[in-house]
Amino acid sequence: MRNNDSPEISLVVASHNSGKIKEFRQLLSSYPVNVICQPEGFNVEETGKTFAENARLKALSVARLTGEWSLADDSGLSVKALAGAPGVYSARYAKTDEERIQRLLREMEPFEDRTAFFSCALCIASPNQEILLEVEGKCEGLIARAPRGKEGFGYDPIFEVIKTGLTYAELGREEKQFMSHRGRAFSLLEPGIKRLLEV
Repeated sequence: MRNNDSPEISLVVASHNSGKIKEFRQLLSSYPVNVICQPEGFNVEETGKTFAENARLKALSVARLTGEWSLADDSGLSVKALAGAPGVYSARYAKTDEERIQRLLREMEPFEDRTAFFSCALCIASPNQEILLEVEGKCEGLIARAPRGKEGFGYDPIFEVIKTGLTYAELGREEKQFMSHRGRAFSLLEPGIKRLLEV
């Protein structure tokens, strides 16, 4: 439980990804939480075989290092025609967002089935190495034939949300928060955050 004498706690997001940090700051803006990114130069080896395992590894490592609560997410894109790839290797599929997108589009060329889904596993850990919360959210979609839209980051320009005809990168901020894998995971996390913060 949070110390009631303190109006705000620090929550260290286990990431250097500015897009993720920005999204979490928006999602947590109504809570007494100071969202900060993990220390510069610190990286956790993602050896887990699932998104949940990697999120847990990152949250525990950053909480131990900083002495603060840590929020980690592990998220990625799984494509049916590619047997679930890139999956947990989504961020390591190539060096840059543009290269990752181009590689995926090349590998999808032989396939008509463009079914895919984004997953996001979230984990909050305490400095004493206790797992406080764990959830996972998903968003079903299709891989677009070419990038569309200017918003977002990562694979957003080629992930078309099912039944919308729009990629993540074409959605407005509030729409994306509502529909995205991270937004859905956060909605599952939120009741637990309220309990932890006693709000």
